[in-house]
Amino acid sequence: MPTTDDHLLDEALAEARQSLDEGGLPIGAVLADPAGQIISRGHNLRVQTADPTAHAEVVAFRAAGRRRDFHMLTLVTTLSPCIMCAATSLLYHIRRVIIGENQNFTGAEDLLSEHGVDLDLRQDPRCIQLMQHFIQQHPDLWQEDIGH
Repeated sequence: MPTTDDHLLDEALAEARQSLDEGGLPIGAVLADPAGQIISRGHNLRVQTADPTAHAEVVAFRAAGRRRDFHMLTLVTTLSPCIMCAATSLLYHIRRVIIGENQNFTGAEDLLSEHGVDLDLRQDPRCIQLMQHFIQQHPDLWQEDIGH
């Protein structure tokens, strides 16, 4: 039986696949409470909505709505969070982040670590392969998204 953290990563990966099915970037995220219950979910909607800030993590924060317990939640994301997503996590005092992989992109993990966030880097082969395939198939879209 998978652990709660494994299940949460599976759910974030399902979000990533949904984004890919919609023509977007395959990045997904969920926010979960200490018992492992998913509070909100999101996938990268930048392409679908033409919103440059609609990264999976930000979409999950928006979906969570107004809360007073963000500091109790865990962010689970399929890809290392960029500086915007890391800063959003810090703004809302997220203390734990599970990262599917950082081989295809290493975001602002150092920023999170410097602020005492507990990082659980998984190097999940499914996350790595999904993003590798996307980058190979859509290099222009990938470059546009990461700002190069």
